[in-house]
Amino acid sequence: MLSYEHSPGGVGSVPKSWPADSRIARAPDRDTLVMLAHPLCPCTQASMSELARVMAQTQGRLNASVVFFQPQGAGLDWHDTSLIRAASQIPGVKVVLDVDGTEAQRFGAETSGHTLLFDSQGHLLFSGGITASRGHEGDNLGENTIVALINNRAASGRSTSVFGCSLAGSKGKACRH
Repeated sequence: MLSYEHSPGGVGSVPKSWPADSRIARAPDRDTLVMLAHPLCPCTQASMSELARVMAQTQGRLNASVVFFQPQGAGLDWHDTSLIRAASQIPGVKVVLDVDGTEAQRFGAETSGHTLLFDSQGHLLFSGGITASRGHEGDNLGENTIVALINNRAASGRSTSVFGCSLAGSKGKACRH
């Protein structure tokens, strides 16, 4: 179990610039954060808690969306989950439904909780997770990096591992816990 908890998920080909064909709104006047998530992934609850901390520490200086995977023809159990409700309650966060993972593919996300930060011109600043391991809340490099970048402070890195369940391998299924 410990091995699984500390094993990062996959990361696809992350674009260095905002995908031109994305339907997610990028703010032209401030940085934009995008988190890709599976609405049934229990690991991602910790990522939602960390996102709430990021939003509180950046105090309105960040445009943020959580993009939830939805299989084609998904029932209500995919549209009304505790994760979607948690994301919609974070001040300043928009919830977007991603039918068949189209946006996840555009952003190169393969693992629930993958978080990307782009500057106001659409250049990638950060890519990775905002938890230190699968399902664990608390101080971590990803969260600290995003907050430092938003607050115009030096950041120690620009990427971290992502800890969550697979987005692509879970079409129509819950995570593997």
